[in-house]
Amino acid sequence: MNRRDFVKATAITGAAVLLDNIELFAAAEEKIIRVAVIGCGSVSNRYLPQLLSSKLIKVVSLCDIKYDRAVAQNKQYNVNAETYPHIDAMLKGVPFDMMVTLTDMQVHGDLNKKALLAGKHVWSEKPMANTYAEGKALLDLAKSKKLRLWGAPAVVNSPQFEFMSKTIQSGKLGRIASAHGQYGHTGPTWSAFFYEKGGGSMPDLGVYNMATLTGLLGPAKSVMAMTSIVNPERTVDDKGKIKVEAEDNAHILLEHDKNVISHVMCGFNYFDPHGHEAGTQSLHSIQVYGDYGNMRLIGYDWETNGVVLDTSWTEPPKLMSTDKGGYEWQEGARVVGESIVKGIEPRINVGHALHVLEIIEAARKSSATGMKIKLKSKFPWPMV
Repeated sequence: MNRRDFVKATAITGAAVLLDNIELFAAAEEKIIRVAVIGCGSVSNRYLPQLLSSKLIKVVSLCDIKYDRAVAQNKQYNVNAETYPHIDAMLKGVPFDMMVTLTDMQVHGDLNKKALLAGKHVWSEKPMANTYAEGKALLDLAKSKKLRLWGAPAVVNSPQFEFMSKTIQSGKLGRIASAHGQYGHTGPTWSAFFYEKGGGSMPDLGVYNMATLTGLLGPAKSVMAMTSIVNPERTVDDKGKIKVEAEDNAHILLEHDKNVISHVMCGFNYFDPHGHEAGTQSLHSIQVYGDYGNMRLIGYDWETNGVVLDTSWTEPPKLMSTDKGGYEWQEGARVVGESIVKGIEPRINVGHALHVLEIIEAARKSSATGMKIKLKSKFPWPMV
């Protein structure tokens, strides 16, 4: 081959390679999931940075019935999204693939149903519905339309949950007998919905411990509970003085397989200087006891700081699993969005969220009747 033919062949080959690279780049660019966020209040300040950090996610819509909040968040985080004052307008607007629901909990079910009917995947902050029946209907709807539905929290994603689960499964703690979870503070002041019907400390706070304990010990078979309203009136930013209608204090007993019993206490009357900032929290929020050992989660299950493992009669307890591995409680929507793009199954499971929703409803029924309430829902377990 002479020099001229060589140069010509090389140029053609180079052009072909360049074209292939451009096509591959374009294909990669198209492999994203378009996300719409509804609810641009305080929680969106945690969710938006997570969503925007992913190369596989593009936030295309922001929606809030207080429209100025959608506009403000669009500017604050340089989202470059379309903004809407109502879900109906958003569903008719720029196309998207998954809706992230961050609104008042009482309307989660209705909003999630609208999104599913419109052919959208859904990640919902807790709870994904207000009753187990409503949640089950949402899941059935999603399955019928070949869509994915998930509900917060994402506590099972933490390295500390994984460490605790593997420790239990390995038999290192012996025969598990009991576990305890607790989470509370003196109550939110920024909105009335926490204290109105459909709100309460269980779907806002207890839900974390319920998810962690059932994730570690398996589905609950039955529930016994006592709930109460300790503070009958509250003063909140949006409505002033209000009457408290939902429980602000709850103790829940869960019966698991193999005669294991766990307990959750949660409420809006618990003094805790850490409140919503738990980076330096050193208390044990989750405790698991067996006849060979015990372990205690340091910090909260939504903001984990390590696990104390005690399996020796002579040696002191050891602080284990202190690396958070990048885990943040607000990562759920990003993780499931990326899982759709990658075609993988995340650890977070909608059946688990639905089971926790049934526990909350059963706890209220148990408290009202004084009876043990049997549960019917399950989820794939062990999770790790």
